Amino acid sequence: MYSYSPLWKTMQDRGITTYSLVNHYGISSHLMSNLRHDKNVTMETIHRLCQILDCTPNDIVEIIPDKSN
Repeated sequence: MYSYSPLWKTMQDRGITTYSLVNHYGISSHLMSNLRHDKNVTMETIHRLCQILDCTPNDIVEIIPDKSN
């Protein structure tokens, strides 16, 4: 399972809002919805967010092991 909770903290630390991602950087509102609901996104999306936020993937996503395995 993925958690994008690090993304929200990184955005806050960098002073970048969801509004600016959508309106200034061209991130779709559908993609923002996927991130809010911890759904899968592509590595290209992670890369793009890393470029915008000047961070690493660890600052965007946390992988939570599935305990059923």
